[in-house]
Amino acid sequence: MKERARYDLVIRNGTILDGRRTPRFVADIGIRDGIISSIGRIAAGGGTEEIDAKGLMVAPGVVDLHTHYDSQVYWDPWCAISGYHGVTSVVIGNCGFGFAPVREEARDRAMLTMARNEAVPLECMQQGMPWDWTTFPEFLDSLERAPKGLNMLSYVGLNPLMCWVMGSVEEAKRRPLSAAERGEAKRLLVEAMDAGACGWSAQLLGEGSIQRDHDGTPMITDLMSMDDLGFFAETLGAMERGVIQMIGQPKLAQFLAERSGRPVIFNTLAPRNDQHGAPAEAHHVIIDWLARQNASGNRIVAHAVTCAIDYQFTLEDWNLFDSSELWRDLTMGNPEERLDKMRDPQRRAAIHQEWAEGRAPLAGGGTEELEVRLGVSIDDLVLAYVTDDAPELRRWEGYKVREIAEAIGAHPLDVFLDFSIACRLQNGWQSVPREIDTTVMSEVANCPYAVPGLSDGGAHTKFLTTGTYPTEFLAYWVRDKAIMSLEEAHWRLSAYSAQVAGIGDRGYLAEGMPADIVVYDLDALMLEEPVRVADWPGGAWHLDRRAQGWRYTLVNGVVTIADGVCTGATPGRLLRHGHA
Repeated sequence: MKERARYDLVIRNGTILDGRRTPRFVADIGIRDGIISSIGRIAAGGGTEEIDAKGLMVAPGVVDLHTHYDSQVYWDPWCAISGYHGVTSVVIGNCGFGFAPVREEARDRAMLTMARNEAVPLECMQQGMPWDWTTFPEFLDSLERAPKGLNMLSYVGLNPLMCWVMGSVEEAKRRPLSAAERGEAKRLLVEAMDAGACGWSAQLLGEGSIQRDHDGTPMITDLMSMDDLGFFAETLGAMERGVIQMIGQPKLAQFLAERSGRPVIFNTLAPRNDQHGAPAEAHHVIIDWLARQNASGNRIVAHAVTCAIDYQFTLEDWNLFDSSELWRDLTMGNPEERLDKMRDPQRRAAIHQEWAEGRAPLAGGGTEELEVRLGVSIDDLVLAYVTDDAPELRRWEGYKVREIAEAIGAHPLDVFLDFSIACRLQNGWQSVPREIDTTVMSEVANCPYAVPGLSDGGAHTKFLTTGTYPTEFLAYWVRDKAIMSLEEAHWRLSAYSAQVAGIGDRGYLAEGMPADIVVYDLDALMLEEPVRVADWPGGAWHLDRRAQGWRYTLVNGVVTIADGVCTGATPGRLLRHGHA
């Protein structure tokens, strides 16, 4: 009888970057039952299967802390885009959004909350989610049963929790919690944490929120009182475990850290430009603030934007002008309703006046009034393509709105809207990749109190492809621009990120650790162009973007992606309390 090989899989002769900033070394890795059993020299024939990694990098899988795959995982177990860019573990439930607890009669309303603000197609959620849960513990049980191509950890989103306690979304937006409702909210939060949540999350953008509900109003947590916010912080603090994820002003992150005594993940630290396109110094303010907070006992870690934010969109779906009340109105409703509004002379006059006053919205957030900005001006957008409805406009493809307006003697707003109307909102607009100063990105990415990423994977799927951040970070910023060593990069992408979210058994390579591993060709690593793919429930399309150079992705010792092709394996696990 043939003796069983000592290992299920051996990765041979790879250059090991173990995720702990250990200097790289060449070795073999033996994997048995999903666990790294040996790192060293392994005799020939030791593995049932073998991967020749000579000349390739072998590193821990990326831990992506900011995703919205809460629904997508049910129809896409590998969570494109993230799963194709070296990600092996994701955290869902970010920004206060989620689907538990949700009563059966409130399911449609819960899905609508994600349809606009995170631009998750409603038809996909309606057709693709099993809804075999009501409570948060039942939701985790559902995730555990669902086939997964990567590991998954979840926050408790405060939006569904407050909706449950107060009876409806509208009531939760109208007033603070009562004393009795606080008691129920505390019970639900403790129940969720006991079931395996890693903490709670909230979007705290106030009345001027850029990410809004389906009806154009701010989200529940945007409107919650400081007393309620403090109550949730203190409730988590009393448990002496868990982390808070939030997006909002630094002072709110400080407030939460002080009231909870728990770590806070702050969104965001980003390289920004001034209104003339020159690098701004805004990141220094956040970096200095982070240092002071951590020195004073407030554990706050920022999520750093470490990839280009390039928008590609049509006005049929676009919702990221919501910082402007006028444009929010213009982009509400179905395509026919939007077209009627865009043709309305009174609405046109109002947005022209807003433009003249320097208050026009920026793509992605903020307005033209901002001296420091991350968003993109309307007149800097490029006409990516037109449809057959307006072939005469094809000559302007590749030109900026500003350039077209100057050439034809029209106002930029009229170019933007009239071209869209001519194509029945099906033509494409895109932002020009913003030049990011290498020194600025180096300072942001190397901040001691920041982790890279902020992928937003699973959200804004018709506009953004930032789930590609591991590829761009390693290939462009680390390999080409040398802003840090590969050893440092993999520590930040994996071990440090895992630590921040409370994931205790992932993020680095060591004997006895789960075999979440990526094998890649550093020289060949590069992004491919974004493409439209209509493979989601109901035939809904989304933007996808793949990469070259990732040779193998292993989750719990099983190959899930090989040379960019999904193997169909679903070895991912639910990480309750940060552990499988």
